[in-house]
Amino acid sequence: MKVNSFPSPAVGPRRSVALDDCEALRLLGSVSLGRIVFTRQALPTVRPVNHVLDDGGIVIRTHEGSALTSHTRHGEGSGVVVAYEADAIDPATHLGWSVVVTGYARLVTDPRELARYRALLHPWVERTMDYAVRIRPDLVTGIRLTAADGPAGRA
Repeated sequence: MKVNSFPSPAVGPRRSVALDDCEALRLLGSVSLGRIVFTRQALPTVRPVNHVLDDGGIVIRTHEGSALTSHTRHGEGSGVVVAYEADAIDPATHLGWSVVVTGYARLVTDPRELARYRALLHPWVERTMDYAVRIRPDLVTGIRLTAADGPAGRA
């Protein structure tokens, strides 16, 4: 079996620094691509999506027939539990950040809000996206990867 191997850049050790919630959400709002994680047939499912941060929530657009639309449509009460991850990590230096938000996702049903999200958020795929899903963050975690100084990784 042949394994593709790419030359790994010579980089030193990295240090992981925890981010506070405000900084983590600020960074998440600075990029447009992330990954939503939800369950499908009792198994974890991950989808790359673009998003907008709005009034403390993460909003993505979706379409009729998508697993996420169906999953959130059938959610009861406060919604369905999802995780959302976004990052910006340089492939050459391995420096950057990663943020994971866990919370409840619900379909946006208010016609004015839907119209607003259609204007704010343009999906990357050529497909009619008539639905929007809002994730209300309950748990926000984030790390910044920085260069470590010295052999013990002290900065």
